[in-house]
Amino acid sequence: MATSDKMTSMDAVTVDNYIGGAWMPPTAGRRVPSINPARRNEAVGLVPDSDLNDLNQAVSAANEARRAWRKMTGAQRGALLFKAADLLESRMDEIGRAMTREMGKTLPEAKGETARGAAILRYYAGEGMRPVGDVIPSTDAEALMYTTRVPLGVVGVISPWNFPVAIPVWKMAPALIYGNAVVWKPAAETAVTAALVMACFAEAGFPAGVVNMVIGDGPVIGQGIAEHPGIHGVTFTGSNAVGKKVGQTVLARGAKYQLEMGGKNPIIVAADADLDLAVDATISGGLRSTGQKCTATSRVIVVSDVYESFKAKLLEKVGVLRVGDGLNAETWLGPCASEKQYDTVRRYIRKGTEEGAVLLTGGDAPNDPALKDGFFVTPAVFDRVTPSMTIAREEIFGPVLALIEASDLGEAIELANDTEYGLSASLYTRDLRNVLTFVEELEAGLVRVNAETAGVELQAPFGGMKNSSSHSREQGQAAIEFYTSVKTVFIKP
Repeated sequence: MATSDKMTSMDAVTVDNYIGGAWMPPTAGRRVPSINPARRNEAVGLVPDSDLNDLNQAVSAANEARRAWRKMTGAQRGALLFKAADLLESRMDEIGRAMTREMGKTLPEAKGETARGAAILRYYAGEGMRPVGDVIPSTDAEALMYTTRVPLGVVGVISPWNFPVAIPVWKMAPALIYGNAVVWKPAAETAVTAALVMACFAEAGFPAGVVNMVIGDGPVIGQGIAEHPGIHGVTFTGSNAVGKKVGQTVLARGAKYQLEMGGKNPIIVAADADLDLAVDATISGGLRSTGQKCTATSRVIVVSDVYESFKAKLLEKVGVLRVGDGLNAETWLGPCASEKQYDTVRRYIRKGTEEGAVLLTGGDAPNDPALKDGFFVTPAVFDRVTPSMTIAREEIFGPVLALIEASDLGEAIELANDTEYGLSASLYTRDLRNVLTFVEELEAGLVRVNAETAGVELQAPFGGMKNSSSHSREQGQAAIEFYTSVKTVFIKP
């Protein structure tokens, strides 16, 4: 695949893989364009369409480097993470702008994500000086028994396009601080951003082969990582269909895997809720980043007593949201990240109306002629959604809110749990009894009270229940559980 004759590519950068401490073109020489979703005829970059030869080189380099890397002290490894954090932070404007051009989120969001990446690196840099084991009393009075942790070896990182800085960084930083080497496959849609992130690791002085990046198609490079005998653990964030295939493949060869997949996240609005705060949280949690977050609010479950009042306030505020190019300072909501995602969102909107939901606002292209060449969708709000409808059951990953009415909090929690997913959920209420009931009964890995469903703090464990994850946890000190193995040591004179 190459850029079309009509595509503007004069400003497009050429991106290489990063293997064994060097920037390398793809072995077969193939490249594909990374497209600006705000202007479909503009290529942001030309990125590698790598094959298994490139992947094999990266895995070989990682295995060669990992033995010396694991022997370095945690403080030495942490010092390099601190340097990478400083570089990432110093290039926040450049990386943020590239991210906005590649996947559409607004520039403030993109810069904020980059700053978060730097904070994650600093957090894990400090992990190099924290305890990694325990002394355990032995039944033998002459013996010393303790536990320590050892790295897996080479970790394959498969990251998505919606958070092209934060997600790969929160995977790579713990992998590295705990002594693993990394082979990273970023999403091709945001490979220019990925290359800027990788440059920070390269310039920080990580030894050659410790951090590698191979850009290519998921079925080739992603599946190749899952299958590769030289990769000892795989961490994946993406769709359920792909995640399950990755997990099955890695399990079959006896390696370790970690999956973070989809969500159908509910916000519950109780009868005593502050409706203005609940509306703001619904809009921010459901529509920022064009709804392209795994923790985005998708189902809005409102108790009957306040249903109509909440709906009126929601429509009033959604109606003034500004859709446009994420580089425009006045834009609140950018485009869908790609034509494929745009088509998916529009298909779900059609499905909603076909199944009988009432489309109250949005769901179409904006009227502004300046936006005709982008993948823009105005934020959609559906009324009278029933639990069996497709838009109430499947992850849309777009700016679509489904309003569902509940008779009381008990029914609202039942509706919230009526899903194959269990990633994030939120409740708005003033009643402590409601809070305790919600926290106890809601089947999700992240529950938030009087806060939006979207939002993860880097120092706290993150992961889902049901089909949202492999039941492992990312971020915080919980990350050590995946990236290391426990070794029990028994010593007797």
